[in-house]
Amino acid sequence: MGEEAPEFLLDSFDFDSQGNRTATTVGDKIYVVVGGSADEAKLSITVKIFDKSTGKWSIPTVLGTAPTLSSGHSAVVSNSDRILIVKKELTVDDCTWFLEVDTPFVKEQKKITGTEVVAWSKGVVGTGPKPIVISGPSGVGKGTIIAKLMKEFPSTYGFSVSHTTRGPREKEVDGVHYHFAERSVMEKEIREGKFLESALVHGNLYGTSVEAVEAVTDAGKRCILDIDVQGARSVRASALEAIFIFICPPAFEELEKRLRARGTETEEQIQKRLRNAKTELEQAKFPGLFDHLLVNDDLEICYENFKKILALDDNFDASCQSPMKNSKVLSCHALSETEQKVLLQIETSETEATAGSLFVLDLSSLRGAAPGRTRGLTLHPVLSTEDGSDGIKHLL
Repeated sequence: MGEEAPEFLLDSFDFDSQGNRTATTVGDKIYVVVGGSADEAKLSITVKIFDKSTGKWSIPTVLGTAPTLSSGHSAVVSNSDRILIVKKELTVDDCTWFLEVDTPFVKEQKKITGTEVVAWSKGVVGTGPKPIVISGPSGVGKGTIIAKLMKEFPSTYGFSVSHTTRGPREKEVDGVHYHFAERSVMEKEIREGKFLESALVHGNLYGTSVEAVEAVTDAGKRCILDIDVQGARSVRASALEAIFIFICPPAFEELEKRLRARGTETEEQIQKRLRNAKTELEQAKFPGLFDHLLVNDDLEICYENFKKILALDDNFDASCQSPMKNSKVLSCHALSETEQKVLLQIETSETEATAGSLFVLDLSSLRGAAPGRTRGLTLHPVLSTEDGSDGIKHLL
């Protein structure tokens, strides 16, 4: 029999008496989140689980990047599969985190490891621009289309920086050309689901990490991923929401003509590319994999059609960077668990530290999950009504 659960194991919405520890019940388990204090050696929040059915404690495998310490935090159950953690005295853009306890990603990792697993995901106000996954056989012209897009809209689109286990070449800079990683580290992170796609090429691993894509989105840009069909399939299976576009030739014979016209490959290499192209063209027809198929018969026409597709999907919430970036959260209270809303008291630049302004954080339209960001949070100010009462009830 495990150790007896102490008295502090109670559902908690407000900051506890110590300001750094909460206990939240989800099903038969109580998730104790301990934030530590500034004078302790711990650098991040830690998690313990108490199973009420067995009376035993366990320390789970924790995936994702855990939030840093703060003076206190609140915990609120969200969607019955994750816990919202709101850190006190932190700025709005760093105060909301999700501890996933039963999401699809966590369930899959539990099967793989055979242990208890939880995962951290940073909460982000707004949705952000969806990444674009572009696939197509070699020689189809997708590189030219991407280059035209980047030239026309240099501040709108960006590439994620890939990882590789090969050593850097002359003048290559870590974090700019590639993230150069130790093989054992990259293999571990691939197993933990931190990579959207990966492949072994000439004895070295290459891959696109979730964090690399999210970093581009955090900067307010649309991330472009130029990957093969197998990689696109991996991204589609992840929690990342993206737009999937496949560029195909008007005819297979035209593709072969273009490959030969480049004059950069041997006959053996050309035949290999043609075999791969046939496979990719067949896989691209798989239902639900690609959102759009573009035929590159005429480059300019194809490029214009490409831009039209992006414009159709360009209505994202530009508030992914919170307008109250430097404002601090003072407190958090459960407001409506069924409606997935919590009440935040925020010290803004227009208010005094003792007063603060009230805002409702709406969790009803969450998108994404660990090992990436959880986006889709919305923040509404609580306005006074004509009769002088606050406007909380009007937001429920």
